[in-house]
Amino acid sequence: MAKYFDVHPESPQPRTISTVAASLRSGALIAYPTDSCFALGCQLDNHDGLERIRTIRRLDERHHFTLMCVDFAQLGQFVQLDNNVFRAVKAATPGSYTFILPATKEVPRRLLHPKKKTVGVRIPDHAVTRALLAELGEPLVSSTLLLPGEDEPMTQGWEIKERLDHVLDAVVDSGDCGTVPTTVIDFSSGSAEIVRRGAGDTVRFE
Repeated sequence: MAKYFDVHPESPQPRTISTVAASLRSGALIAYPTDSCFALGCQLDNHDGLERIRTIRRLDERHHFTLMCVDFAQLGQFVQLDNNVFRAVKAATPGSYTFILPATKEVPRRLLHPKKKTVGVRIPDHAVTRALLAELGEPLVSSTLLLPGEDEPMTQGWEIKERLDHVLDAVVDSGDCGTVPTTVIDFSSGSAEIVRRGAGDTVRFE
């Protein structure tokens, strides 16, 4: 049964955030809000959590997982950026964008695209997510909470708790979340390729 945490959307309670972070360190898989929609998340070294995300979403090995980072300094530890890409990504963060980039050796192999050796990264513009990432001290391995066969992600924490109670360890709820996933930009070739048009404005990457 998943624990349910009701968190203030703008001033998240430190004690609650600390409790959620502790559960992640203990191997929990959580559902949590972001600036685009709810996501599933676990720690970098949580192999079981990663497989549970794959199972819930029925993902194949080519799926790009996202490392949810608290700031640009953390993001830079896990992906390779040349000067032009650095400037482009920096200008668009924090925000509703996911960037696909070549991974550094800090990223576990099981998270990488098997052929491209790339990974998704992003810096969210959401107080609760950022507070949780700051408390955790490392990125969250994440994937949009979009269930197989459904067109839109779930938007309310109580519904997620009700439907996924048996497969999650915790649900973090801070009110209604959006239904539009991030815009995905692939920079792995050195230039911008728009993979998915979502919540982030694509004009700067056209």
